[in-house]
Amino acid sequence: MKTNKTFTMIKPDAMRNGNAGNIIAHIEKAGFKLIAMKLTKLSVDSAKDFYKIHENRPFFNDLVNYITSGPIIAAILEKDNAVDDFRKLIGNTDPQKAEKGTIRQMYAQSIDANAIHGSDSNENAKIEGDFHFSLQE
Repeated sequence: MKTNKTFTMIKPDAMRNGNAGNIIAHIEKAGFKLIAMKLTKLSVDSAKDFYKIHENRPFFNDLVNYITSGPIIAAILEKDNAVDDFRKLIGNTDPQKAEKGTIRQMYAQSIDANAIHGSDSNENAKIEGDFHFSLQE
């Protein structure tokens, strides 16, 4: 099932490097509408909860340490075919393999410090968006 919403997170490395504004501009230029956005810093417990799917992987603790190392911007985006189009816009997790003009090719430092998160499915977009945003916010 295709939806018109996806979730993204501008990660601590992009925030530290002053790239958040450029990344948001790139997202908007690609036709995505920001429908929810907030600046936040994840606690260790909330990061562990968010990345629970990876808890048995060897990189889990490094991932939690990285994502809690500084502020992030969490956002819900809207556009037709949002998940697939956003995955194309951000590019490969490894910036060395990312296509020219993608966000990760332009702003990521490494496969670990890769500037931005984008939901990988419509189901995860809903789960991840609901994790960061509620109707009360």
